[in-house]
Amino acid sequence: MDFKQNNLTQERSPYLLQHKNNPVHWQAYLLKTLDHALTNDTLILISIGYAACHWCHVMEHECFEDEEVAAIMNEHYVNIKVDREERPDVDAIYMKALQLMTGQGGWPLNVIALPNGKPVWGGTYLNKKQWMGILHQLADLYQTDPEKMREYSHKLYKGISDDGLIPAIQASDVLKADLISSAVEQWSAHFDHQWGGLNYSPKFMMPVNYGFLMHYGYRSGDKMTLPYTLKTLDMMSYGGVYDHLGGGFSRYSVDERWHVPHFEKMLYDNAQLVTLYSNAYKLTKNEWYKDVVVQTLQFIARELTHESGAFYASLDADSLNAEGNLVEGAYYVWTKAILQELLQENYALFADYYNVNDFGKWEDEHYVLIRKETLEEISVKHNLSQAEAEAMLNQSKQVVLNHRNTRSKPRLDNKCLTSWNALMSSGCLEAYTATQNDSYLEIAQRNISFLLKNVSKKDGGLFHTWKKGRASINGFLEDYAAVIEALINLYQVSFQEKWLHEADRLAQYCLDQFYSEEKKLFYFTPTDQKDLISRSIEHADNVIPASNSIMAKNLWKLSGFFGNTLYRDIARAMLEAVTPLIEKYPSSYANWLDLALLMTTPFYEIAITGKDAFLQAQRLNMQYIPHIIIAATEQENELPLLQHRFNEETTFYICQDLVCGLPKDSLAEVMKEITPPQNP
Repeated sequence: MDFKQNNLTQERSPYLLQHKNNPVHWQAYLLKTLDHALTNDTLILISIGYAACHWCHVMEHECFEDEEVAAIMNEHYVNIKVDREERPDVDAIYMKALQLMTGQGGWPLNVIALPNGKPVWGGTYLNKKQWMGILHQLADLYQTDPEKMREYSHKLYKGISDDGLIPAIQASDVLKADLISSAVEQWSAHFDHQWGGLNYSPKFMMPVNYGFLMHYGYRSGDKMTLPYTLKTLDMMSYGGVYDHLGGGFSRYSVDERWHVPHFEKMLYDNAQLVTLYSNAYKLTKNEWYKDVVVQTLQFIARELTHESGAFYASLDADSLNAEGNLVEGAYYVWTKAILQELLQENYALFADYYNVNDFGKWEDEHYVLIRKETLEEISVKHNLSQAEAEAMLNQSKQVVLNHRNTRSKPRLDNKCLTSWNALMSSGCLEAYTATQNDSYLEIAQRNISFLLKNVSKKDGGLFHTWKKGRASINGFLEDYAAVIEALINLYQVSFQEKWLHEADRLAQYCLDQFYSEEKKLFYFTPTDQKDLISRSIEHADNVIPASNSIMAKNLWKLSGFFGNTLYRDIARAMLEAVTPLIEKYPSSYANWLDLALLMTTPFYEIAITGKDAFLQAQRLNMQYIPHIIIAATEQENELPLLQHRFNEETTFYICQDLVCGLPKDSLAEVMKEITPPQNP
């Protein structure tokens, strides 16, 4: 038998036959193979997988089909390929060794053993660079200090019997383990626990900040962060920055109580706040959060939607008052006299609930509606049932709103910005998963279809703006990042793969036109833009997340769907590039911190197949689970995450950190595995 060639041609296992043309000199797991390694005092490399293992195929393509990698493997190792379904006994031994070394398991399972077969190192998926590093490191160590490896192997072998936990030989992670907790601790010094937000004014909503803090509080079990975040959501939506009559949020509050807003309403704020409150509703089932979502989307549909399905940019803060003068907030503020005249006997309840009193007074006898009590509290106070109080308040709100509609409306900015439209579509999709209102899915799908048809360039890129049938201005990174994000989100509720493939195509376009290999980040403008003296890089998150942070999260998620580990590597490099800034200014890097949370805590790729796959995916989407992506199919499917996984009966596959586990039969099993321990 010639061990200097790939000897899998005659094997019967489909998995082994998939590797028969690899340049690696693969051998089957046979006694004569083991004897050859022992006789020649050669390290053994045992690679275990199975035909439906997505990440096994990824590693094959990246490593085992690569001539450079194969040369190292062939020179220093006897390489054995094992089908775990064909040889579960072999798999069981080395899987236990891996779990002892790392505390985790999964496939592909790669083990390096001494010539006697006793393991000395174990790992799962590794990219080419990581894999080559391990191969060189262990081959060199066996040449220079074999006794050290024998000692380690002996301890590990003993541990297989007595379950002793042995640290693995592995590279240290560039990202510091305490990056996130340290950032939150530093940030928390400025938390306003009375009114929410930060302890100074003016106060901006900063939805990306509270989206991250909600995620962190949920995942970490931190006893302070999640209550503080929900308190902030309560206070923002109780405050005058929220339009209690017509829905939607103004841009920011000039005071610490979220009372008096700068009255302009921006599409990007409301888009992200719909996402934030939808997630808060999923997490808490607090009906008020759902009301905020519904009312805000009613405002968007009524005030900021073009007949084509595109979204307008904003409403002005100023409008004409009764004297015909342009005044900030004139459309939104009230006097006691007008409200008393409109509401008559219902005035007392309305005025108490919305604080038409010293607490809610603004200036010149004008009041900005603001809440500080729940509906339950106000109903008890007025000796009413909660249903009676709600009915009276809703009737009063409609009367006051009807009167407001007779006023001169704020001016509309009717341009449609690609990035903001995409943010709004993502908000609608999150609202759909939270409320199961089909119209929200229809709105998002219509808008995304509009964008792809009307702001696409001949070269495959995007324009930045659209107005009255004409698109113009070359798209910026923020346009691509937001559209890719929306496409990924749309796929995960519709499971129409065209959206995911379009996201992948645009990501490739960005890598060609915006990415800097030197800086490990994307420029804000494309390579062909010549009217600037310098190309800038947007890296700090603000009222809208940095285009780079959105792109990094996009690439991280796309890598899970397509097995494109280049995307994953780029996303990690991007995060590492801004880590020093995160450590100094954590509140300005919330979306980056959210990505760090995905990278440093379990992140799951969920594949659902079978006759009820879409229904089960819909049920999964209704939960607050920020650390997953979902792919689903009810027939054979070639998407890498779904490929070779189809079953007639509904089946769930969970992959974690590029490692595939055994299939599950029920959503309950999935939830049990992926839900953080402190959030059963």
